[in-house]
Amino acid sequence: MAGEGQKQREKESGMATIQELKEQYEGLNELDHTFNMESEDKINSDCLITFDYEYAGQEAEVAIDTDEFTAVCPWTGLPDFGTLIIKYVPSDTCIELKSLKYYLLSYTSVGIVQEHAANRVLNDLVALCKPVRMDITLDYKVRGGLHTVVRAKYESV
Repeated sequence: MAGEGQKQREKESGMATIQELKEQYEGLNELDHTFNMESEDKINSDCLITFDYEYAGQEAEVAIDTDEFTAVCPWTGLPDFGTLIIKYVPSDTCIELKSLKYYLLSYTSVGIVQEHAANRVLNDLVALCKPVRMDITLDYKVRGGLHTVVRAKYESV
């Protein structure tokens, strides 16, 4: 327990005591915390475009990464930040990068679980460019002491 001298200093400095802070935080979980959260319908895959790959049949792996991927937890509305790595071998088309950036930005306020986000990105990009193969890795920042990495893969038949 804090001594009387420490309590007096806290009072004089305007700092809240530990007990006062505990009392202030007791009702936090009961408060109506609402965040603006969009449904998965707001993910805009229509903005994605491709360009012709002039070396079809010649295997070359394309790797794209960004540390700016953001979506929100569908239960709390709190942001999930992650590094997204896209690796693919093009078949006939390549993903145009500016359109990819706009597509990824459409996740910003969408409530989606981490595992579904990686698979949604994979499904949208495979439908777009029909690659020979594609790997998506979504490496999230630590939240609540837990580190999550989701990998989703596609290989054409």
